[in-house]
Amino acid sequence: MKILTVIVLGVVCGAATAAASDKIVCYFSSWARYRPGLGMFDVEDIDPFLCTHIIFSFTGLSNQTWEIEVLDPWNELCPDEEGGHYCAFKRTVGLKDLNQDLTVIVAIGGWNEGSEDYSMMAEDPRKRKTFISSVVTLVKKYGFDGLDFDWEYPGARGGGPRDKINFVTLARELREAFDKFTPPLLLSGAFAAGDDKADDAYDIPNLVDSFDLFHIMAYDYHGAFENFTHHNAPICPHYKDTEFPCYNVKCTVEYYLSKGLPKEKFVLGTPTYGRTYTLDNIEEHGVYAPAQKAGHQGPYIRIDGTLGYNEICERLRDDLSCHVVHDPSLHEPYFYCSSDHIWASYDDPDSLRLKARFAKNSGLAGIMVWQIDTDDFIPECSSRQFELINTLKEAFAEPAGGDLLECDAIWTTAMSTTTTPEPTTTPTTTPTTTPTTTTPEPTTTPTTTPTTTPTTTTPEPTTTPTTTPTTTPTTTTPEPT
Repeated sequence: MKILTVIVLGVVCGAATAAASDKIVCYFSSWARYRPGLGMFDVEDIDPFLCTHIIFSFTGLSNQTWEIEVLDPWNELCPDEEGGHYCAFKRTVGLKDLNQDLTVIVAIGGWNEGSEDYSMMAEDPRKRKTFISSVVTLVKKYGFDGLDFDWEYPGARGGGPRDKINFVTLARELREAFDKFTPPLLLSGAFAAGDDKADDAYDIPNLVDSFDLFHIMAYDYHGAFENFTHHNAPICPHYKDTEFPCYNVKCTVEYYLSKGLPKEKFVLGTPTYGRTYTLDNIEEHGVYAPAQKAGHQGPYIRIDGTLGYNEICERLRDDLSCHVVHDPSLHEPYFYCSSDHIWASYDDPDSLRLKARFAKNSGLAGIMVWQIDTDDFIPECSSRQFELINTLKEAFAEPAGGDLLECDAIWTTAMSTTTTPEPTTTPTTTPTTTPTTTTPEPTTTPTTTPTTTPTTTTPEPTTTPTTTPTTTPTTTTPEPT
């Protein structure tokens, strides 16, 4: 049986200016300053008028004091503070001097932090009180507008069975503390996209009153943690997705709305990076092609299995063995290269425009971007700086309404009886047998950090990072998404 779903999309009417209520939320990876060459990105590279919100990533949680913890004092703090040097907190908040409408928030958590310490803190009333007091102190001291909570994830990765309930309690107590200020401090959070993780982690109806914004991480649906190729962040399901019916943006939006998340608090996450694989056989290069290994690292992020968009666009510009395919089922691009058998899914301006229009026509509050520092910010391959984020911003600013996009999803188990959509460019093939599947997880990232003044660089991940140098760094940290 073939189920046809419809997404309303807008028509391009030229450049648009975001409405005052539109949220364009951009995470900034503080460790991006340690990347080499053209990948190096620092506070001064942020356009203060591009995004409505900048989220400084990341701080952590001390399992000794149960206070919020500065992970890279050498970078984050100033010389008049212990271990400080580079004043990144002060400089980031200082962007508000250039744009008084800009909101700057500090994030805690991320993939590297795991869940165990957050679970222990949330369970204990005394630890919660200590934590909340320390958050208020840090936020007010450095002039941030609030906190972004990125617990990945309650009930998983070392968490406990009561995390779902305790997260509600923690959020309510944070809200109570934040509301004592005029104006109140902002509380936002990063939330998992997959319905399986979200069901175990979040009591949405009881979190709604505590959080100002919910940043839904609609990416990392697939990656080299599986043994077959698939897209990092598909807007639509693939026609073979019988095992992963909700690992796509459309289903994620429907899921959260069905759980009672108000549209005016729903910010849809989008990636400026792609997930990569090494094909087992270059002749099999479609979605669900066998791939036992991650793709090799690029020059800037330097972690196997992930490329920033800035790395992707340079690769496509320079490697003539690469072929770009626009999959008609996913409505997303991917590419493969015969030179090294790499296969990479990613988002380009066209696919991100579709997502922004879908978000707008669904009545959502805005768009979130992980991460500002892997867009083509120089630019190297685009006609303007921050091509992806500008495209998202312009598309979301357009009025609701417009063209129709059909998402074709086939849920039959008898795949041989269905019609297979063909790619719009280079033909692709898929495995003749069904690859073994696993539950997608973001690429894990290193937890060690530089300790002295940086002179060399090390690979960084593409899942939300949480570790950074603790003193004057000598190397750079891998980074996550």
